[in-house]
Amino acid sequence: MATPPMAGLRVVDFTTVIAGPYCTRLLADCGAEVIKVESDTGDQIRLVPPISDDGSSYFAHLNCGKKSVVLDLRSRDGHRAALKLAASADVVVENFRPGVMKRLDLDYARLAADHADLIYCAISGFGQTGPRAMEPAYAPIIHAGGGYDLAQMGYQDELSRPEKCGIFTADVLAALYAFGAIQTALLGRERHGVGQFIDVAMMDSIINLLIYETQMTQFPDAPARILFTPTRTTDGFIIVTPIGQRSFEDMADTMGHPEWKSDARFLTGPERRTHWADLIAAIESWTSRHTAHHCESQLIAAGVPCSRYRSVGEAMNDPQSIARGLMATVQDGAGGFQVPNPSFQFADGTVGVTPIVPKLGEHNDELLT
Repeated sequence: MATPPMAGLRVVDFTTVIAGPYCTRLLADCGAEVIKVESDTGDQIRLVPPISDDGSSYFAHLNCGKKSVVLDLRSRDGHRAALKLAASADVVVENFRPGVMKRLDLDYARLAADHADLIYCAISGFGQTGPRAMEPAYAPIIHAGGGYDLAQMGYQDELSRPEKCGIFTADVLAALYAFGAIQTALLGRERHGVGQFIDVAMMDSIINLLIYETQMTQFPDAPARILFTPTRTTDGFIIVTPIGQRSFEDMADTMGHPEWKSDARFLTGPERRTHWADLIAAIESWTSRHTAHHCESQLIAAGVPCSRYRSVGEAMNDPQSIARGLMATVQDGAGGFQVPNPSFQFADGTVGVTPIVPKLGEHNDELLT
């Protein structure tokens, strides 16, 4: 069998909750040996529902493929064991508040003193420097403070207050930036022989997501942005994105309204932008008379970009997801449950979920004796 791209790399993982664990799970997906260091009570996510027969599937989603050791980092023996693990590692990842690892005498300066080629990644809410570095932060705080929530609210017609936070975008985004930065640092070490300290901030990550919005803040006189909105069907909603002239004309023909192509309001892209509300109303006059599935199938057959609104479960079980092998089964005592593979695939099949979840402290004997 082919060798996974990160096989032979050892990662010591001092992370908890979401951002850090998801970053290191991706490293494990790529073949790295990831050693998760936990307290005797374990990562708090181990107790968070949904619960499968063997424990939290939420925890498993973020930590499958890793090894678990239990250490009391404040004790002499625990600290000594942590130093020994770090000395054997290529990469150390932590996501405590700035200063915690220094107080534990496990910060980059301490570990790199005898390990100059170490890659050390610290993930935090606001970064390791600056006036807010020490503030506590979780994804909802970052969404609110980084402009994400108000930007999203500004795109809605019916909201009078920011939306509730259910999807922790800032955590996943910071994990992905950290994952990429660690690989970049490993490449730099391979090329130049030096280690690296990486500082990833959730706040920086969420602001990086707001590409259009950061430019509109600086150039507020630019034309208003057109938004592709859901249109009602008889049993739900569909979104249609007739961006180019060809897509618009194909859509008009498919909807049985060829006259739209000669309508002065819709002749060209700029005219359609000016009369965008009229165009959306025209589209909905057709979609509202059909099912979402009918609208989708007819428009896709004509080459018009569109999609009906699916639930997460429908998306997981969509024929496209199945064909790509997106979902992997993680083993538990009752037949297993599914988590997504990484969103990138290697042609040799060496990157993907390792379908085993470590028990708390399962690998103490293997790694510490």
